Amino acid sequence: MKTQKNLGIWMDHATAQLIDLNADKETKVITSDFTIETKEEALSKSEKSMHNKRQQMHEAYYKEIGNSILNYDHLLLFGPTNAKTELHNFLKQDSHFKNKQIDVEAADKMTDNEKDAFVKKHFEN
Repeated sequence: MKTQKNLGIWMDHATAQLIDLNADKETKVITSDFTIETKEEALSKSEKSMHNKRQQMHEAYYKEIGNSILNYDHLLLFGPTNAKTELHNFLKQDSHFKNKQIDVEAADKMTDNEKDAFVKKHFEN
């Protein structure tokens, strides 16, 4: 039986930290291109333009995360905003993730050590 590859993803709408406790390398961080400056620039055109821009950029952000986590079997999405739920919904629509277990949990802002401990505790259970 092959070993299950687990990954924790702490995220909000700005950044996602991919936490693989079995990896030797540092935690990978993916950053959204939708910044305050982008929001203000789009908002100067119209509110509808800003919402469309935000939707497009969030989708690109979620797609980049999805491409980075294809090799994992069990995922934990956690963080303080609803970005984790949005990512979960995005991944459910992708056939690459239909056989992967995805857990979603609410979590407050945490230090890096607290995030590691949260992921470790989740996958031990």
